[in-house]
Amino acid sequence: MQTPAPSTIDPAEAAHFGAMAAEWWDPKGSSAMLHKLNPARLSYLRERIDAHWHGDGASFTPLSAKRVLDVGCGAGLLCEPFARLGAAVTGIDAAAENIAAARAHATLSGLTIDYRAGGIEALASETFDLVTSLEVIEHVATPDAFVAGLAAALAPGGLLILSTPNRTALSRLALITIGEGLGRIPRGTHDWEKFLAPDELIELLEAAGLKVIDTRGLSLSPARGFVMSDDMKLDYFVTAVNA
Repeated sequence: MQTPAPSTIDPAEAAHFGAMAAEWWDPKGSSAMLHKLNPARLSYLRERIDAHWHGDGASFTPLSAKRVLDVGCGAGLLCEPFARLGAAVTGIDAAAENIAAARAHATLSGLTIDYRAGGIEALASETFDLVTSLEVIEHVATPDAFVAGLAAALAPGGLLILSTPNRTALSRLALITIGEGLGRIPRGTHDWEKFLAPDELIELLEAAGLKVIDTRGLSLSPARGFVMSDDMKLDYFVTAVNA
């Protein structure tokens, strides 16, 4: 009998984010920062999708006939755009409350999305063309097992995209001292010691049999808000494929 994979879920983290489920879709609520991040995130995702599958940037459905998995999906801030881009979308989250909110919002939006409560280890042998997990790995119990699970879920020829805060003085100041200290981010959201530096995350990806093909920083511009840049001191994205 096969031994079940150990859970990557940190129960305290799941409870923290589950408590905010009702406000996920409120741009002025506890998830306001994610709403501010989303335009830059979606821009980068679209760029990588078009580059990988040779899109022209003009198609409304560049993910047509693609299976997409968003891990740590919350209430669906990425899943719904993916569905509108033509994908068959699966979203999983450790907090059942978030999945309930995601299902309710998808129904209101007229979208069909496969939402599931649980961790990456619950996917068994399913694979997906695009796997995303944004601002999640810093909240899991075992980052190495989590990355291994993401890699196992990636279909041959697929694309994996992660984002996470860097472990720097700037991220501590911006996200914890200012962000949480002034109430712009709910207190207790971040543990700076669990942030991964880019080389640490890349090492985990390579150990899982993946090849990193792009890295990009996410910076805060006083004039434009969150923007993609070459500066990875605050937050960054990593795109990988099967090696």
